[in-house]
Formats: sequence, C-alpha cells, structure tokens
Amino acid sequence: MPRPQQERAVRTRKAIIRAAAEEFDLHGYAGTSTTKIIKKAGCTMGALYFHFASKHDLARALMAEQAADLPVVTGRGGLQGLVDLTFVLARELQSNVVFRAGVRLAVEQGAFGLRDDSAYQLWITTFKERLIAAQALGELSENTDPAGFARVLVGAYSGTQLLSEIRTGREDLTERIAELWSYFLPAVAAPDVIGRLDITGDEAEVTA
Repeated sequence: MPRPQQERAVRTRKAIIRAAAEEFDLHGYAGTSTTKIIKKAGCTMGALYFHFASKHDLARALMAEQAADLPVVTGRGGLQGLVDLTFVLARELQSNVVFRAGVRLAVEQGAFGLRDDSAYQLWITTFKERLIAAQALGELSENTDPAGFARVLVGAYSGTQLLSEIRTGREDLTERIAELWSYFLPAVAAPDVIGRLDITGDEAEVTA
C-alpha cells in the first residue's frame, strides 16, 4: 500500500495539475503565473517545483496528460464508435478543464518555444485504430486509407474546435462536429453504411 507521504504527494500533484489547468484555460501560457497556480492549488512554491521543474515543464505535463481522465467510449463499434468518440471529446471540451487546457496549450505551444506533436499523434493513433476496425467490418470505401484519414480528421477536428471556441466558447461544438461528419462520411464510408450512422452523438455510451 502507498505510504501516507506518497499519497500526499499524489494529491498535491493532482491539485497542481487541476489549478494549472484552470489558469491556463482562462489565461493561456503567457498570462498564467506560478504564483496564481500555487495559490489556487493550496500548496507552496517548493511543492510545485518538487513535481515540475518550471512552468514550461508543467505546461508540457498538461499537454501530455490531457486525455488521462477522459471517459472511455463503449457500446457501438466500427465507424459509429469513431463518430461517437468525436462527440464525447466535444462534450469533454465543453466541461473538462484539464482536457481543455491541454488542448489550448497544444495549440499555443509555439508561443512558449515548443514544437511537440505528441498530443496530436495520440489522437491520430486513436482515430486510426478505430478506422482500422471499421475497415475490417467493410464500413470504409475502398479508397479510404485509415492512417491518412486519421491525420486529416485530427487536423479538421482541431480547426473546428478552435473556430467554435472563438465564435461561441464551444457552445456550438457538437453541431459543428455533426456538420464535419456530414461532409466527411460520403467521402470515406461505404455507401450502404452512411444511412445507418448516427451523427448526433446522442446515443454515445461512456464509462468513467
């Protein structure tokens, strides 16, 4: 069993990550100070630097861990499972501050000297795996390459969520994702599959 000191360190790190996420989400990298983070986390500067070497290191950790507490999409598989996942991610962007902050930092990273595509590669791999499963079920058109479309989908999704953030604070994000699929599905799905796919996201099932 973990010792009390280890448990305390885990709790402190989680509190720092949460506080940093709230600050980065509101103010971006440049507008966030470590002083505000430790005040919100209820810890000392020494505790912060015990876990993270710098604000830069903390931002990288948030980018890397953005998907750590996301729910798992269950239930429907194949291409429908991928569609469901994109709607679950949209709702998480509306409600999950750690995920939202990690995404914002990934977009802004050039401003603090990073060129790290790890977060994007995570989603490219995740989407590709879903597409390979759909291909095995005969749900993709013959010309659809799972790896290629996964890259395109991540790029399009990233731009769509960013535009939604700028225009409506992501209030219309699920509608914009439905619109995205309405254009993509005729290009990548087998014709007999399109009509039976739900692109509302209303039936997506998740587990915490």
